Amino acid sequence: MKKQVGSKALVLICSLFLFVSIEAQSCRPSGKIRGKKPPPGQCNQENDSDCCKEGKFYTTYKCSPPVSSRTKATLTINSFEAGGDGGGPSECDNQYHSDDEPVVALSTGWFDNEKRCLKYINIDGNGKSVKAKVVDECDSTMGCDSDHDYQPPCDNNIVDASKAVWKALGVPESQRGGMDIYWSDADD
Repeated sequence: MKKQVGSKALVLICSLFLFVSIEAQSCRPSGKIRGKKPPPGQCNQENDSDCCKEGKFYTTYKCSPPVSSRTKATLTINSFEAGGDGGGPSECDNQYHSDDEPVVALSTGWFDNEKRCLKYINIDGNGKSVKAKVVDECDSTMGCDSDHDYQPPCDNNIVDASKAVWKALGVPESQRGGMDIYWSDADD
């Protein structure tokens, strides 16, 4: 009898290890792109946005970490206004959005082929919460071209937020840029 219990425990441990391994490997890089030097006057560096560097390789992702009721992410800052560092109009509604509106762009995997378009997410960070509308994709598969304002591809764990989101989270302007947060899908 002891042998049977031991073998069940071993199967359970092996299954748990396999699950953890698969979970850890669930979002691997999908490739790399080579940076191009932006033409003069291109690549808006508002909000300390990075511009692609010629010859540098940037990792791309077609996926993002699994979504849960408390998904860990990095909050970045973006302007969704015309002329802002976000580039063109938002993908979900082909509109620009005021920096005073709580809106976000999600990394490609989380954007999920527009399935989260115009839906809301809850963002928890800095001891506060805010509800924001998903209006755009933070492209993790492409970058370093005119369509992406000559900025590198996004990492696969980004919630790119308007100034209104940062303000609602109580983060001073001097500290905005990259912050660990948790997010979840909101009830609309």
